[in-house]
Amino acid sequence: MLAISTHPPSPTQTLIVSPMRASLSLLRSLSYSLHHHRHLLHHSIPTTKPHRFSSFSLASTSSASHSTFVEHSASRDSSSEEERWEYFNSSEKASGKSEGGSLGFDVGAAGSEMKHLGAPSLEVKELEELPEQWRRSKLAWLCKELPAHKAGTLVRILNAQRKWLRQEDATYVAVHCMRIRENEAGFRVYKWMMRQHWYRFDFALATKLADFMGKERKFAKCREIFDDIINQGRVPSESTFHILIVAYLSAPVQGCLDEACGIYNRMIQLGGYQPRLNLHNSLFRILISKPGGSSKHYLKQAEFIFHNLVTFGLEVQKDIYAGLIWLHSYQDTIDIERIMSLREEMRQAGIEEGKEVLLSVLRVCSKEGNVEEAERIWLKLLDSDDGIPTQAFVYKMEAYAKIGEFTKSLDIFREMQKLFGSATVPAYHKIIEVLCKAANMEIAESVLDEFVKSGMKPLMPSYIDLTNSYLNLGMHDRLYLAFSECLRRCRPNRTIYNIYLESLMKAGSLDKAEEAFNQMHNDETIGINTKSCNTILSGYLSSGEYVKAEKIYDLMCRKKYDIELPLMEKLDYVLSLTRKQVKKPVSLKLSKEQRENLVGLLLGGLCIESDEDRMNHMLRFEFIENSGMHSVLRKHLYDQYHEWLHPSSKLSDDGDNIPYRYSTISHSYFGFYADQFWPRGRPMIPKLIHRWLSPRAMAYWFMYGGHRTSSGDILLKLKGNLEGIEKVVKTLKAKSLDCRVKKKGRVFWIGFLGSNSTWFWKLIEPYVLDDIKEEFLKEYGEASVDRAEETRNISFDSGSDSDGNASDYSDGGSNV
Repeated sequence: MLAISTHPPSPTQTLIVSPMRASLSLLRSLSYSLHHHRHLLHHSIPTTKPHRFSSFSLASTSSASHSTFVEHSASRDSSSEEERWEYFNSSEKASGKSEGGSLGFDVGAAGSEMKHLGAPSLEVKELEELPEQWRRSKLAWLCKELPAHKAGTLVRILNAQRKWLRQEDATYVAVHCMRIRENEAGFRVYKWMMRQHWYRFDFALATKLADFMGKERKFAKCREIFDDIINQGRVPSESTFHILIVAYLSAPVQGCLDEACGIYNRMIQLGGYQPRLNLHNSLFRILISKPGGSSKHYLKQAEFIFHNLVTFGLEVQKDIYAGLIWLHSYQDTIDIERIMSLREEMRQAGIEEGKEVLLSVLRVCSKEGNVEEAERIWLKLLDSDDGIPTQAFVYKMEAYAKIGEFTKSLDIFREMQKLFGSATVPAYHKIIEVLCKAANMEIAESVLDEFVKSGMKPLMPSYIDLTNSYLNLGMHDRLYLAFSECLRRCRPNRTIYNIYLESLMKAGSLDKAEEAFNQMHNDETIGINTKSCNTILSGYLSSGEYVKAEKIYDLMCRKKYDIELPLMEKLDYVLSLTRKQVKKPVSLKLSKEQRENLVGLLLGGLCIESDEDRMNHMLRFEFIENSGMHSVLRKHLYDQYHEWLHPSSKLSDDGDNIPYRYSTISHSYFGFYADQFWPRGRPMIPKLIHRWLSPRAMAYWFMYGGHRTSSGDILLKLKGNLEGIEKVVKTLKAKSLDCRVKKKGRVFWIGFLGSNSTWFWKLIEPYVLDDIKEEFLKEYGEASVDRAEETRNISFDSGSDSDGNASDYSDGGSNV
């Protein structure tokens, strides 16, 4: 092992060995050091005799950046804040893309205004001004050594210098690291300084370092320094607010948009700053970049941005008006007056209403049943050069359906078919929904047959509308036929099974209902909920099946499902016969499967939050919205841990839109897992992980924190220290699973390459959810086995491996 010295060479010790040679070596060292630092500072050192302190602006150099969003280009001698930020933007343009660009806005537009933002000047002593020769020598040695080492070694080296290192010395080293663009090293020196007894908060140093970390898109470290400034009772500079917001907007990490909004609000309310125009526009465009259902919750934030644009006298562009009207059109309760006010402001500003605004207004008309306004918008769309978009037909159909003119809605649908040759999927969904509400079942069935023959999907929403109408009309025989037909053509879900179950109960087919309920309960992809349990419980109580009713009652108590009040009265009598009290058990307990699954989820990145006394602990489930695997897993885990979920995370009986974030109640039962996996609030790998890493745990590790590459390799995400990673690797090798390890940012990736991925899959396959398994085999099939030899020799140590699924990269996934 290579030994690393934590002490600088002592000039005195060198002179004792060989005075002449040591003197020459020392002179050369000091000469090189002074020349090196003069070269770095030659833009900022004044031509006159320097004072004790000189103020300068940190300059960018051409050192390679670790940021995943910035492509490095040559810009060595830039010396001003303007030049440095222009370099940052030009490098993004040179790469041909930016992370922010993929999100629908130009990060460079917001970043280009950095040259107009003020920041405090940072004053440090120049090396040649230090009176002690030994101090100059040691500082030069630290400046050379520290950037070359990782965090642990860097801290050990600094700890060895505690006897002589002062605040001014450490500040100089941190500034030097920033000069040569070794900002990670500068950040570590800064954090080390904060732990020393002599540390005094330096606002200018914190500001410069936060700005540099933010420009490298390392938003977590930038935010950490930002919070340090707040905790010191200071208000961060305008540049720090601006850069942190841009860094959050550029990150593909879930939750960063909310953080960016919070910092933006504090920038105005706490700092009293007036953000630049491009920052307002960039944040607003990100808010409306998601589908309407997801973006509608940002209406208040969008209105706040609009208010600030007007208050600060900035230009309100056309897409801001259009986006705000678009957000209003998706609200559950629509503010008609506000929309009319915005349209009037557009007219006064001379801005023409484009297709986007007209469609938004037409969407409002469809919800309100305003047919007259809908017809006026329709005529405007007819006169437009682009023609009528397909969504306009859907909104017009809905508008007429609101006032009960279902025949007119059908005529609009047929008109669309003639104009485009075929209707769209949303149009089919809407017309079938309209016809079912009108109880015109024959035409609804006919249109559904057309839909099926067209080969378009999904069909499930239409089958749900059809069967629900049959249920309301009491047409149980036709409902069974439609249900059977749906099972042949679609993947069943809980909603349509609940409709079928309720129909069986109303028809008096208790045996078939019991069979359907058991099928739902045993099939993890369907599952049961409060509604299905109350339905079968009602059937058992009505038919006198009290023993089975007690079992359903116990199940509902374990799952913490609410029992309907009329059923509680009957249950009171039934349970009194067996001298049971009608109350839910107070204590909760995890089943064996839940405990085993939890180990894999924690390895995959599941978070535990503890209170100050570490007495109660909460599990926080977070899922990636654009991940098909996570879409299946979140529904499964929602059902599996339903009894533990916080009331705010639980859906209504008819709700089926499970959120991508939910949490459990805060409970002492999770204390064991918090102590083992999250001691002191940080992820850690337990010492006894070799006992708990079962195939089931690994399956849930893969589903929650895993990734399958295009070449068939399997990657598993893992956080912890190096010692813990080695334990996991040894445990996997004990199971005959060879793997490779790669670190990116604060995340380790365990890679199963070539044939090892095949063996890993065979080990976990029995415990992988069926829907995920089908998608997995459909995509890769037997070819994954055939490609095993091709992928065996892939280098897992290269820097080109995908880290796209690392949703919780703290600093943009930069290499360490």
